[in-house]
Amino acid sequence: MSILGFDTSRLAPSSLHDASPTETSVVVSISVFFSLICLCIVIGHLLEKNRWANESIASLLLGLVSGAIVLVLSKGQSSRILVFNEELFFIYLLPPIIFNAGFQVKKKQFFKNFSFILMFGVLGTIISFCLISSGAVLLLKKIGLTQLNLNDYLALGAIFSATDSVCTLQVLNQDETPLLYSIVFGEGVVNDATSIVLFNAVQSLDLSNLSSMTALALLGTFLYLFFTSTILGILVGLLSAYVIKKLYMGRHSTDREIALMMLMAYLSYMIAELMNLSGILTVFFCGIVMSHYTWHNVTESSRITAQHAFATMSFISETFIFLYVGMDTLDIDKWKGSNSSAGTFLAVSSTLMLLVLIGRAAFVFPLANILNFIKKKEEHKIGFRKQFIIWWAGLMRGAVTVALSYNAFSSSGETSNERSLMITCTIIVVRFSTVLFGSVTKHLIGALVGVQNRMHSDLSDVNIESLENLNIPFLEVPGYGNDNDDDDADSSQRRPWLLRLLMRYPHPTVHYIWRKFDDKFMRPVFGGRGFVTYEPATPTGAADPIIEQ
Repeated sequence: MSILGFDTSRLAPSSLHDASPTETSVVVSISVFFSLICLCIVIGHLLEKNRWANESIASLLLGLVSGAIVLVLSKGQSSRILVFNEELFFIYLLPPIIFNAGFQVKKKQFFKNFSFILMFGVLGTIISFCLISSGAVLLLKKIGLTQLNLNDYLALGAIFSATDSVCTLQVLNQDETPLLYSIVFGEGVVNDATSIVLFNAVQSLDLSNLSSMTALALLGTFLYLFFTSTILGILVGLLSAYVIKKLYMGRHSTDREIALMMLMAYLSYMIAELMNLSGILTVFFCGIVMSHYTWHNVTESSRITAQHAFATMSFISETFIFLYVGMDTLDIDKWKGSNSSAGTFLAVSSTLMLLVLIGRAAFVFPLANILNFIKKKEEHKIGFRKQFIIWWAGLMRGAVTVALSYNAFSSSGETSNERSLMITCTIIVVRFSTVLFGSVTKHLIGALVGVQNRMHSDLSDVNIESLENLNIPFLEVPGYGNDNDDDDADSSQRRPWLLRLLMRYPHPTVHYIWRKFDDKFMRPVFGGRGFVTYEPATPTGAADPIIEQ
């Protein structure tokens, strides 16, 4: 049996005094690794005001130093404290990170920039996948790699198209740069889901039966996975809100409320994985729905506890991931298994990094300018400086890339020098991109765009009275908006107004209609702010960052 990547199959529940040397070493390894996580937390606190380093970089470097120490103590035999397993990452570590991101995200900004997020996250990832795969076929063969097949090259395209949404949380601040944060992080979540879908598709792709329908089949599969995964996350989030609202467990135990929220959030991810859907998208949208409905249905103490519990679980998972990636850089078995020279390592790593740079630039700048052409108002467009930040911040590669690389090149049962080489070079690219781009991003933002203390509001451009006078009969709520009964002539005059507002101010108009729909149909059933049987005082008042976004 394996727990958190440690081999505990022979670890008996007896005292350590009676344990064998192997059992004792397992306990020692766990203790050392947890001590390193504690040290990462302390170092991260000391680096809080440092603009050149953050906790992810500190964890990577500490993992590298720890691996070097273990390597010296073992006399060059091993640098491992634990054995990496991609299931550990995808099942235990990734869900709390993505869920907390959805739970804490500023929903208004996220959906306002949804067109950019979808274009970059879906179409952009496909463009990057094609370019990286094609470039790998052309360039890696010239370096001398001959043992990789076409499936491996396609897998490389999917692996290196996956950005690091985890590190984005630390190098971008959604309060200082809400536009850049919502676009880069939102794209990262959709990008990771798209990359995993592409990876699974190419891994099962039969290259001997390719046809003109293969691309359409891949597109249909992606659309099916995207929409079904999103709907599943929304349904589980609504179910949790309905159950907690109806039962109101806080009357007797606040622990049950928090436990139910945590378990149902994790259950949404596991159901998606069991159904071969995208667990990332499912748990992300489950977090958004829970923050909008479920969170308001629990007691005040549960709100505070849940908010900090989700953030803490996410933080520990992030630290765990970066610490391991840093430590695994000096895995002597992979370096020996690749049987390659330092020049080969440098050539392959540099080639992969170059393809990442080109692949991201090939879609960020063209797609951003296409969307800018469509947007009519200047404040809704993304200038070249912000485009450059989006390109730069998305160059970081992280644990998703590492996990997919292990899945592609170590879990298939095939062993070769070049497969070991690809895993090692993947970790080198991840370390290099995280340290370089992660340390410079904050300075680039300060130099190019500065701090955006307040985002431009679309509602300032709209005549609020025009929105209030909109008469949408089935959405009218007593006391909400205009309660006067209008005759047919008035209604016929207002219909063009609605269409005109939708075309001219799509975001504020859709947001206004959604709020009316939410107040009339959704919140009376699923709860939410102002729609619970017993409304305790909110922890931080009306301006709580989760409540009104």
